[in-house]
Amino acid sequence: MILAAGYGERLWPLTCDRTKPALPVLGKPLVGYVAEYLARYGIKDVIVNLHHQPESVRRALGNGSQFGVRLHYVYEPVILGTSGALDNARELLEEDTFAVVNGKLITDLDLKAALQTHRQRQALATLVLLRNPKRERFSIVETRGGLVSNFAGMPEPSSPDTEPPLMFTGIHILEPRIFEYIPRGVFSDTITDVYLPAMSKGERIAAHIAEGTWYELSTPGRYLDISLGLLRQRGENLYAGLNPSIDKGAEVRDAVLWDDVTVEKGAHVRQAVLGDGVRVPAGELLEDAVVVRAELVAGITPPAKGLRGHVSGDNFVVSLSQ
Repeated sequence: MILAAGYGERLWPLTCDRTKPALPVLGKPLVGYVAEYLARYGIKDVIVNLHHQPESVRRALGNGSQFGVRLHYVYEPVILGTSGALDNARELLEEDTFAVVNGKLITDLDLKAALQTHRQRQALATLVLLRNPKRERFSIVETRGGLVSNFAGMPEPSSPDTEPPLMFTGIHILEPRIFEYIPRGVFSDTITDVYLPAMSKGERIAAHIAEGTWYELSTPGRYLDISLGLLRQRGENLYAGLNPSIDKGAEVRDAVLWDDVTVEKGAHVRQAVLGDGVRVPAGELLEDAVVVRAELVAGITPPAKGLRGHVSGDNFVVSLSQ
């Protein structure tokens, strides 16, 4: 199952007309990377939950065939949370061991190795964890004897010789028996409402510490940095989607352009994301920013977790330095 129902508030305004998993990343929807990841391990039947902007995910994924999977969509009229989503799809999941992956990831972590850990530990659930040497703001997962022992707060800065904390990647493997712990028909959270109560009753929640590539695109800054990092791996510094129009007298580098973007003569675009249909007027400088068409956000109150921006001509510009 791919979790794709969230609002993507922190990614606003990129999510003003689509949900987070439907965002294009170098021409492929984010959730498409997740579908391909599952397909590489022979997982062909995939459930996708929907709530916010559901049609944007349907447009991005279609029937799943282009990503190597068969999709079954499950709609949530009222958002149900990370474990409520599983309850809503339990009839499709309760026959066999299944994997759940957050819909905002790009990764190559070894899912087969995680399944081996799951079976060896005879666990109710297995969480795929990573070390967090930079101590980024991901909740700490504490382990003991190969099992999860606690979910703690955010990491504090520490000296280089201190063991880095572990963090949850948003990838887990579960047995159908997990449904004994998931509340029926209500919003619920996997950690607080399912795993912690299960652990208190002696259930085994295994910890699989993985190594590899893992990107989580949850803010405009992370979206840009990760996209540029992927571009640099190709030896490139610019991605332009369908029908770009970039004047020869413009400077555009270290940037991600979605579809139908126009950059006029003498404009400078650096360290920026330009959404669909954005036009950068002649001579304008856009740097360290996310830009969408102003008409898309007209009359909309920015979400509480979203960055603030301003209207500039036909564009809505959000600085990434705030």
